[in-house]
Parts: sequence; structure tokens; C-alpha cells
Amino acid sequence: MLAPSLIEKFARVKLLSLDLDGTLTDGGLYYFEDGNEARKYHVQDGYGIVEVQKAGLQVCLITQSDTAAIARRAERLRIRHCYMGVHDKLPRLQAICAELGIGLDQVAHVADDVNDLGVLGAIGLPIAVANARPKVRAVAAYITTARGGDGAVREVCDLLLDYKKA
Repeated sequence: MLAPSLIEKFARVKLLSLDLDGTLTDGGLYYFEDGNEARKYHVQDGYGIVEVQKAGLQVCLITQSDTAAIARRAERLRIRHCYMGVHDKLPRLQAICAELGIGLDQVAHVADDVNDLGVLGAIGLPIAVANARPKVRAVAAYITTARGGDGAVREVCDLLLDYKKA
């Protein structure tokens, strides 16, 4: 059972923001002989993303990586706000919030590494995956029990659905 203050943070979320590598994936990169790379995604994470969108929450993906395969995954999950090649994520997130008319206090962001610390320190619900770097875990209001790429995002989606304000 979550503390009442944490339940309130989940209930206020209107935008679920996601890092990609190490969050939606296990962080592994697979390189093929032709030089292409691939990532493995967990189908349950994808299902959770679709379900929170059906429930009216917005979802965005902000990642430093930039590949056609990532764009295809975002398209398949109907993630309208997919931004790749972003090294300073906070200004991009602020622009998304302005477009959607929501405050940073209504954002949950799920991450695993220190390049997301700026975002995590500025939002209402900073979330670290179980295998996140120690500095990320230290600023998180919630740490998933699942590892990145192994259902951590689904865990967050289920909590958002459980505690969503009617």
C-alpha cells in the first residue's frame, strides 16, 4: 500500500513521460553485422501505455537515442509526443506541458540514469526503475519493483490507473 501523499501524486498525473533506454528497454543494445542496432521491449509495458492513454492520460517519450525503430515503436503505441535525439530533456518537457496546458507538477517521469535528473527534480512525480543509478533512486518519489525493460513501466501504468482521479 502506498502512502497517502504518494497516492495523491499518482492521482494528479496528467502526463506520463518516459525515458527509453534502460526504462522501456533493459538498456541492452544489440548490434548486427550490417551495423544496425536493436532494442528489446516488454509487451506488458506497451499494453500499459495503451491503457493509460485510453483512460485519458497523455504519454510522451523523450530520449537521447534517435532511430527509425524507436519512431516505429512510438507510432505503434500511438505515442503522439515522441522526441528523439534530445540531450536536454527539461525544456522539451516544458514545451509539451505548455502545449497540453498542464503544469510540471502533473507529470510523472520514469527514468534510470543521471541524464534525467533535471527532469526528475522539476516534476510532481519522479519515478526510478528498480535498477536505476543510485542518484536517480535518491530523488525518486517512487521506485518500481520491476527492472527497466521488464515491466517497470507497466507497474507505473497500473498505479496511475488505480489512483487516477475520476
